[in-house]
Amino acid sequence: MSPWQAAAIDLAHCIRFYSRLPVPALPWEQDAHAPPSFPRLLRMIPVAGLVLGLLPAMVLGLALLLDLGPWLAATLSVATVVLTTGALHEDGLADTADSIGGTTREKRLEIMRDSRIGSFGASALFLALALRTGALAALASRIDGSAIVAAILIAASLSRTAGLMPLVFLPPARADGMSQAVGQPARKTFWRAAGIAVILTIVLGVPSGLPFAGIVLMLVLSGLSGLALTRFAERHLGGQTGDIAGAAQQVAEIAALIGLLTVLPA
Repeated sequence: MSPWQAAAIDLAHCIRFYSRLPVPALPWEQDAHAPPSFPRLLRMIPVAGLVLGLLPAMVLGLALLLDLGPWLAATLSVATVVLTTGALHEDGLADTADSIGGTTREKRLEIMRDSRIGSFGASALFLALALRTGALAALASRIDGSAIVAAILIAASLSRTAGLMPLVFLPPARADGMSQAVGQPARKTFWRAAGIAVILTIVLGVPSGLPFAGIVLMLVLSGLSGLALTRFAERHLGGQTGDIAGAAQQVAEIAALIGLLTVLPA
């Protein structure tokens, strides 16, 4: 198997894991439904994030072309993300927020496994959706179509890379959780993935006309968000879970979009 074929298989596995998009088995792929191995797939997650951002970006661009207005266009774009990913990261954010009500580590982990959503989780979910929609609407009113498409793709790639940070830098909080099952990636591999995310950000951001300061802020704030959620998980749970990774992705995406917005003239 060539390196390109191996990379294509890893990308297909990433998209299957992170979304509900129908990804057919590749001709040279032995098991299309094998569980993901994050230590191996890590390098393709920034690319998978970019791919998952394509449809929301196209929906927003089409809505703007139809003169539906920035708010409706942004809402449709965010709705597309939720539908295509099955609210995977949103669920992690809600569970993480609900765990704040736990008084002990064990209770917090128990709350995070509960399928029911509480007041903290519902509030966090509403605020996250509102912040993403508001940020996209504001961006759509300040920059042109190609630039807003680039911003969505960059945020999708960077945020999923930032979501890996708890998985890489912390041990699993449970002995039987999903994060334990998929394996802990090596830090060296993560830094390679981060390098790919940086390259993708520059390649997309500069030609589209995004301000350089905005590109830098997207990089810095998404990384700091991943680091903040990693430190929170360490103190809150003594380790990481898949829900923490989802929460880190959500916070990083919001931070990246708002960071870009702060350097654009109103």
